Amino acid sequence: MTSQDRSTALPLFHLYGDPPDDQAFDFIHIERIASRSAINEWTIRAHRHRNLFQILLIERGGGEMTFDVSKLAFEAPAAILVPAAIAHGFRFEPNATDGWVISFTEDAAGAIADRSGEAVARLRALAAEPVIPLADAIERARLFALGAELFDELSLAREGYRLAMRGLLVLIAVAVARLAASRARTGTITLRPADSTVAQLRALLDEFFRSERVLGFYADKLGMTVDRLNDHVKRATGVTAGHLIRQRVLSEAKRQLVFTTQPIHDIAKELAFADPSHFARFFRKQTGTTPHEFRDQRG
Repeated sequence: MTSQDRSTALPLFHLYGDPPDDQAFDFIHIERIASRSAINEWTIRAHRHRNLFQILLIERGGGEMTFDVSKLAFEAPAAILVPAAIAHGFRFEPNATDGWVISFTEDAAGAIADRSGEAVARLRALAAEPVIPLADAIERARLFALGAELFDELSLAREGYRLAMRGLLVLIAVAVARLAASRARTGTITLRPADSTVAQLRALLDEFFRSERVLGFYADKLGMTVDRLNDHVKRATGVTAGHLIRQRVLSEAKRQLVFTTQPIHDIAKELAFADPSHFARFFRKQTGTTPHEFRDQRG
């Protein structure tokens, strides 16, 4: 990526190319990969969605994706998971790649029943390694068929289609989680049940991390003492709640360094550091390198 390729801020979209919609609720959308990528020379530039989770089902072809500050190759058949707020982009094999892009607000899956949102919570945890090979032929065929059925429901808009789309979304989320579980049994990843307290903490961090770094703020929001929250997070994740706060700040810093041309002192100010030197010390302690070096290594 050259400096000419970077914008001054990482674009924030509803669907790619559309302005953000912070009021989106109970939203489910599906389209063919080719329908949007072909008109953009098969390149979806790095961007984020504030409130949309995405599942890509790659039926043919492949390419390379940007995921946060990593580059990951993928090839069909595969599923790709992109949680809300994660920087991501794609370079698809021109005229060769196709499949489905499913975009939804997380409340859409949870709207059908009290516990159906667990499938989406599980996908969020699995998305730490976002590319999931679809090795099981029977499950793969079923998953692509569910995608086609979801597309039909959206396109035809028959009576009850919104309820049908929610149900199909849950089935797709469960199917992808099952296929990821197969990957877990090979030892590639560890599949853990989603923890509701950790999920709530991560949601609060997404909202307040720029201004609130004190653990007591988040403990109060969750109705817990600091010690109890720290102990719970440590048991569920293996790291402290303070570590999650620092990592959320660090991940945003990395995104701004890689995907924008913002001066480092502006990034430090945006992330509520007292001054650029404080930001540089924090970044070096967490990564072993300075913000300048990190940007240069990836530029």
